[in-house]
Amino acid sequence: MKFSRRSFIGAAGAMFTVSLLNGMISFASRAEALKQTGSPKRIGVIGAGWLGGTVGSVWVQAGHDVMFSSRHPEELKSMVAKLGPHASAGTVREAAAFGEILLFAVPYAALPQLGQELADMIRGKIVLDACNSSASSSDDLSREARIHGDAVTTAKYLSGANVVRAFSAVDATAVEASAARSSRKLGVPIAGDDPQAVQVVAQLVIDAGCEPVVVGKLADATRFQRGGPGFRANTDAAELRQVLGLPAKQ
Repeated sequence: MKFSRRSFIGAAGAMFTVSLLNGMISFASRAEALKQTGSPKRIGVIGAGWLGGTVGSVWVQAGHDVMFSSRHPEELKSMVAKLGPHASAGTVREAAAFGEILLFAVPYAALPQLGQELADMIRGKIVLDACNSSASSSDDLSREARIHGDAVTTAKYLSGANVVRAFSAVDATAVEASAARSSRKLGVPIAGDDPQAVQVVAQLVIDAGCEPVVVGKLADATRFQRGGPGFRANTDAAELRQVLGLPAKQ
């Protein structure tokens, strides 16, 4: 695929994997509870770069089965070997077929092509959209996203998928730090049109060691896309709600 770049994985993969493994002891009880409830998910990560790799790695530690993808899946072998038997690597199509839930963390310009190539594999599935359009680009896709919002535009090009905006407004390092501590969890804003899908994604945010902050429907996700008040706030959920003008959690 034209969009894929070796920068998706690079040397950063080994760095965040080692860091996560060193700080994930607190996840042992959570992972065991997850297995006991019978609710582990099969998750395909489309774009195993810094964000996709970090979030996917924490999900593995929480007990989910995760397939990381790349044009060069052989370059992911070292990372998945360190994560253990619940992690695997494959091509983008393999990961899309594997996952009952998918995380897209690719360059925004890749979405139209991915939507076409993976149409039969994403239909009916929950897709976590962590892709951000460029504020400075003048291409047609970027202009469309600025007019309608990143989340709504993503849903257009990933037609048939149940898109929920998630992990798009936070840094991978903030996710990693939140997963390794027991308090003041990172607030992750999420938005989607299907309440059931939003509920599933909210639990996945919790499984990633963070706290979900439901903002509203896909159209409301402009409040935490690039240029919005919630973009890269990287703060706890209570403060994020204040930043976004949401009522305090009851």
